[in-house]
Amino acid sequence: MSDQTYQPTLSQLRAFVAVAEYRHFGTAAARLTVSQPTLSQALASLENGLGLQLIERSTRRVLVTAAGMRLLPQAIATLEAAERFVASATGDTLGGTLRVGIIPTVAPYVLPELLPELRRKLPGVLPQVVEDQTARLLDGLRTGVLDVAVLALPTEANGLVEIPLYSEEFVLVTPRGHELAGRTDLAAPALADLPLLLLDEGHCLRDQTLDLCRSADVQPGTVGDTRAASLTTVVQCVAGGLGVTLIPEMAVAAETTRASLDTARFAAPAPGRTIGLAYRGSSARAADYEYLAAVIRSKRPF
Repeated sequence: MSDQTYQPTLSQLRAFVAVAEYRHFGTAAARLTVSQPTLSQALASLENGLGLQLIERSTRRVLVTAAGMRLLPQAIATLEAAERFVASATGDTLGGTLRVGIIPTVAPYVLPELLPELRRKLPGVLPQVVEDQTARLLDGLRTGVLDVAVLALPTEANGLVEIPLYSEEFVLVTPRGHELAGRTDLAAPALADLPLLLLDEGHCLRDQTLDLCRSADVQPGTVGDTRAASLTTVVQCVAGGLGVTLIPEMAVAAETTRASLDTARFAAPAPGRTIGLAYRGSSARAADYEYLAAVIRSKRPF
């Protein structure tokens, strides 16, 4: 039985939340900018104080126990309450470490302009950028490992506030001289039977592309076992004649400068996506994140 007078520290709770999120002690320690022994000691102290095992450790994997899953939401709520307390007491504006998640189909095209702008307009902010797929970014928001995330909306995740940043159209990228090259009046059925190259599973752009095909009741052609983890690789495959692909407007300038590529555009209303900023509704930094959203919106690359 645990000691009823035991009071966990915020550092112990942060250690627990980070390990529960990343399922890896080294990664969790790096995200909290502490050593791995310090992280392990904080977690062990929390478990000893509670008289409960929260995390199962082995040489191959890290698991959250049933007790850990039950207490994780309360640990996150406690950390959020501490954040609100400090913000209310000091009236501080956005400053310090800002943990920003961002999806891979946005990061390379926004960050070159955004990071200098953040230094100029928010000199007190030290961004920590985490590029990852949507599902893991949402997990990071829920567990408090991330402060905000830039991703495609809507997320359909409970407990988050979503601020739309901009909407952008999808553009069809083809090899040079393709029969659709240069068209500006495409309709979704034009994708039927095309050898459509897709990002690997887990990328929201892949899901959005397949949703577009389903909405038009078309079946794109298959391109063998070709798989890619980045838009750059997909577009290089198009340039090599392996197929065609859809990319967001923001990526067009960066990815289609090769002479062996052409583009085609859809007739209005063109299919596309909305990119937004998401944060926990329990955060005390709502006004600051609204300002951050305005900064990001001002630096969109198109």
